[in-house]
Amino acid sequence: MDVERFQRLPLMGILRGGDVSTVEPLVECVVAAGLETLEITMNTPDAAAMIARLRDAAGESLTVGAGTVLDRDDLDRALDAGATFIVAPVLVHDVVERCAERSVPIFPGALTPQEIYEADRAGATMVKVFPAKFFGPDYFAEIKGPFADVRLLACGGVSPANMAAFFDAGAAAVAFGGSVFTPAWIAERRFDRIGDGVRALVAAYRSIDA
Repeated sequence: MDVERFQRLPLMGILRGGDVSTVEPLVECVVAAGLETLEITMNTPDAAAMIARLRDAAGESLTVGAGTVLDRDDLDRALDAGATFIVAPVLVHDVVERCAERSVPIFPGALTPQEIYEADRAGATMVKVFPAKFFGPDYFAEIKGPFADVRLLACGGVSPANMAAFFDAGAAAVAFGGSVFTPAWIAERRFDRIGDGVRALVAAYRSIDA
């Protein structure tokens, strides 16, 4: 992952579910909608195969990573498949350490001030504050008080309507998953609706950045 590129469009899609047959149409719809960064969670069936297929299908159009990485086995499978960044719902020290050794950007999850502090000190590229929706933008503003230099990624409950509030409160990036990559839409191959959802989020960010 080129972190500087990500910071120019700091939106991360989270794909949980689907199968290898959905990769090409998903790539087509999200790239057309303007998304540049997408993770596949490792608890998705055949996640490693999907990551490899996604990288082949997307080329340079998408930065592809792996999410829900909870141990070294998950990490090794993800990296072997071609993931270029790693995301976790919690801080897993040996995963962070291995990513640091291999210069792989890592986004561990945290929520409380203590957890956020420990994730940052461990070497997080950004700390994924999850689930953000239960605390909201005001929580980010409070956290940035003592932790002004910690880069935070808001995950869970981010929408076009509240995205600006999260960035205004100090978030460095946001992530979205089930609100757009819904299991029903994937199963029904409603890639048009997925594309519309991604497009709305990209447009919301562009309006902030304008």
